[in-house]
Amino acid sequence: MITLALTGSIGMGKSTVAAMFARAGIPLFDADAEVRRMQAENPELIAAIGERFPGTVTAGALDRDALAAQVLGRPEELVVLEAIVHPAVHAARARFLLAHQGAPALLFDIPLLFETHGEHAFDKIIVVSAPAEVQRSRVLARPGMTPAKLDAILARQMPDRAKRARADFVIDTSGDLSTTEARVADVLACLGVRADR
Repeated sequence: MITLALTGSIGMGKSTVAAMFARAGIPLFDADAEVRRMQAENPELIAAIGERFPGTVTAGALDRDALAAQVLGRPEELVVLEAIVHPAVHAARARFLLAHQGAPALLFDIPLLFETHGEHAFDKIIVVSAPAEVQRSRVLARPGMTPAKLDAILARQMPDRAKRARADFVIDTSGDLSTTEARVADVLACLGVRADR
């Protein structure tokens, strides 16, 4: 089994590329989706976050916007939040590995792979990339996004050029979807993994 980490900065097209791998039959572990699920459904995790970050939990439900307001642009608070959340994510990842032992390859979508020094846990690293102007345009089109919020997010992410330099494969998403899909197929072919469509 080959373990693949998919990463890239905000707005680069990771979700689109991850979906292409999934359609090709590669089981996908989406770290962000797992965090969102646990922050909505895991009462122990929600309680732990609420205890450390007052005002973020009401009637047992986590207010992700209130939490973001407390940690965005405050690296020391983000480290505390990650220390609460990461053990639960690692446990979920271990369960995913067990559930898919027979697969030829597994894909782990981990946006902050390099920033959290997690790259050594995987056989190959795939970085999703696009020009800065494309990235900015995509992200600012999202509901609730502002230039200041985007700048705060980018400040805690490794620059795209540094991620590309560390990648085994780079998938450029600035073209049309069929071009990106062809690149995904190329990566799988290079790895000797047959797409199961």
